[in-house]
Amino acid sequence: MKMIIPAAAGVLCILYGMVVLSVGSGSKFYLVWMGLGVLFFLLAGLIRSGFLERHIRFDIVCGIVVAAGIILLCILNGVIMAQFHAPGERGLDYIIVLGAQVHESGPSVVLKYRLDKAAAYLAENENTRCIVSGGQGSNEPFPEAEGMCDYLVSLGIDEARIIKEDRSKNTTENIAFSKALMGEDYESVGIVTNNFHAARALKLGEAAGLKNPCAIAADSNVTFLPNNMLRECIALVKDFVFGNLG
Repeated sequence: MKMIIPAAAGVLCILYGMVVLSVGSGSKFYLVWMGLGVLFFLLAGLIRSGFLERHIRFDIVCGIVVAAGIILLCILNGVIMAQFHAPGERGLDYIIVLGAQVHESGPSVVLKYRLDKAAAYLAENENTRCIVSGGQGSNEPFPEAEGMCDYLVSLGIDEARIIKEDRSKNTTENIAFSKALMGEDYESVGIVTNNFHAARALKLGEAAGLKNPCAIAADSNVTFLPNNMLRECIALVKDFVFGNLG
């Protein structure tokens, strides 16, 4: 009976990994879910064979590792949730819209959430300028900034208010290159990205020395939220280890 829970968790992880793979985003993060599924199956096999009952110390170590992992995930998700509904502030000098995948037909669903949020903000704050930030990936037909600008213009945003940053390849570069375009003649800036990404983006912005940064959280697809949240947890740990968070 004890093996049912890890076995069921293994099945769910592998099925969810297949769902993530089916999107065709170009990311290989689905392999993490597949790997988790294999680990759960391995745990179920150890329970069924009675290995853990015969090796109490190994059983205790496994319990400690699982408990520590759960605690760490809770802490990291708490950090993420702190900015999950960040509304930003009114009258910002600039907003930076972080890039995501673009297709020949236009922005990806994830990127549309960000751009729609940015367009709504720009419509309400007519003196705010917008930097669209994103270079061209190997699976993209043109730089993300170009597609982002076109989409905002199609929503009625004056192109004169939009600055294109089309060299960056990741969030750290998004912020660094956008900061260089702003120079020092500004007092406040908002970072527009999806809710699951807002906390890390804000911390990277603070570490980069942006003046009075705030997060502006856009929506995201609920189906892929577990994948995005887990990915952000890993990214937070990575950025902390490499000193990117200041």
